[in-house]
Amino acid sequence: MKTGERGVVAAGHPLTAEAGARVLRAGGNAVDAAVGAMLVSFVAEPLLTGPGAGGYLMVAGGGWEPALLDFFVEAPLRASDGSAAELRAIDVSFGDAAQVFHIGPASCGVYGTPAGACEAITRWGTVSLAELAAPAAKLARAGVALNAGQAYIAEILAELLLSTAECAALWAPAGRVLREGEVLRNPELGDALERLGGEGAAPFYTGDVAAAVSGWLGERGGSVTGEALASYRAQLRAPVRVGYRDREVLTNPPPSAGGTLLAYALGLLNRRPGPPALGEIVAAMEAAQSERTPAFVDGLGEEGFLERFLSSRLGATTHISVLDGEGRACSVTCTNGEGSGVVVPGTGIHVNNIMGEQDLNPLGFHRHPAGRRMPSMMAPSVVLGSATGEVELVLGSAGSNRIRSALLQTIVGVVDHGMSAPEAVGAPRVHYEEGAVYAEPGIPLEALAAPDREVVAFHALNLFFGGVQAVQCRDGELLGAGDPRRGGVAVRA
Repeated sequence: MKTGERGVVAAGHPLTAEAGARVLRAGGNAVDAAVGAMLVSFVAEPLLTGPGAGGYLMVAGGGWEPALLDFFVEAPLRASDGSAAELRAIDVSFGDAAQVFHIGPASCGVYGTPAGACEAITRWGTVSLAELAAPAAKLARAGVALNAGQAYIAEILAELLLSTAECAALWAPAGRVLREGEVLRNPELGDALERLGGEGAAPFYTGDVAAAVSGWLGERGGSVTGEALASYRAQLRAPVRVGYRDREVLTNPPPSAGGTLLAYALGLLNRRPGPPALGEIVAAMEAAQSERTPAFVDGLGEEGFLERFLSSRLGATTHISVLDGEGRACSVTCTNGEGSGVVVPGTGIHVNNIMGEQDLNPLGFHRHPAGRRMPSMMAPSVVLGSATGEVELVLGSAGSNRIRSALLQTIVGVVDHGMSAPEAVGAPRVHYEEGAVYAEPGIPLEALAAPDREVVAFHALNLFFGGVQAVQCRDGELLGAGDPRRGGVAVRA
C-alpha cells in the first residue's frame, strides 16, 4: 500500500463516495467512512435506501476479526382477521426487461438501518455518530439535485412515487416526478438524521418516531407494530468462508440467501482449474438458482444449515465499499427495496417494501414467521489474498436477484482473469433466471444458446444487472470502481 494513502471509497453516488472519503481524510477508519457514506446515501440515493431500510455490513482486515453485522428487515406479524391491507402490484420496465414489484402498507417490514449504524459505530468506530450524521442532515435540508442515475430510477418508479399524497409531495411537488437537475428536499429526513446522531436508535424503535411509524401503518392495514420495532436488534454473525483458487472469499451467511448461493456458485467453479468459460459461469448460476426450493428457504433459519448445504453439494439497493490505509475493509449493502410509497409524516421515513419483493418471497408473500429476517440476496463480500491473508478486494452490489451473478462475475474477473477492479466492474454481464439468460452487449450470444433456454439481449449496460461497487489493493496500490450502470464512483482519500 502506498505511503500516505488514507484509503478509497466506492459508492453509488458521488456525494456518497465523497462523504466516506472525507471521513478517511479526517482520520476515521473504514467503518467510520462507510457509516458516514451510508447516512449521506439516505439523502443522495433515497429511492434505494434510507432510515426505513435494512442492510448488512462486513468488516475484515487490518487486525479486525472478520464479522458480518446483520441489520436487515424483519417480517412483521401478518394480521389474520381480514383487517390487513393488500399488496399493490406495479410494473417497472428496465427497457429490455420488466419486473413486477408490490408496494403499499402491506409491503412494509421492520426496518434496521438506524440500529445498524449505531451498532457498527459502537463496535468498530472512532468517530461519533453525531459527527457522521451532521453532513447528511445538512444535505437533506438543503436538497440534492437529481443526477442522471437517480432521475432514471425516479422515472421508472413514477407509479410508486405518485401512489400516496405524502410520497408525491416529496417527489412531484409540481404535479410530475422530479427530473434530472431538479432538487429533492426532505427537511424531515434531515431532522431524523440529526436525531439519530444525537440520540442514537432509540427514537426509531421505542420512542416517538417508532410510535408515528407503527401508528401510521396500522391505520392503513400495515402490520409493523410498536412491539415489533421495540424488539428489533442488529445481530453479529460469522461470515461464510469459501475457498476460490488460492483466495478466501468472505460473504453473507444465513439467514441471508445471497451469500450462501454465491459461495455455492464459486465452489462449483472452483472444481475445475483455470478461468471458467462463459457456459460454465451460466451453469453455476443455473445450479444456484435451482437450489431456491422451499426446503432451502425454510432451512436458512436453522442452526448449521450453511455447513449442511455446502458440504452436501460441494464437498431497488445500494452498496458502499471502503478500504482504509491500514488495510481495514468495510463492505455495506442497504436496501429499501423500491420503497413502499408510504412516507410517514413528521419522521422523514419512506418505509421499505421488502415484504412485497417477489425475489425475496419466492414461495409466496407473508409466509415468513414474525420476527424472522428476510432471506435477502444482498452479499457484501471481501476477498483475502493468498500470500498474507490481507484484504485484496472489497465488493458488494445492488440488483435484487442479479446481485449474486454480478458479484460472481466480478470475482472471476479479478481472480481468474487478472482484471483490475474497474475492468471487472465495467465488463459486460450475464444473468440466469427461470430459464432465461439476460446478456449485455459484448457477451457472445452464441455461447449462451441452449434448447430449453431463452436468451434476452440488452442493447446497453443496464442497472438491471446490478450495481457493483468495489475497492482493491493491487500491487500495493488502492483502486476503486463505481459501477457505471448505477452512476457509481470511486473517490480516493
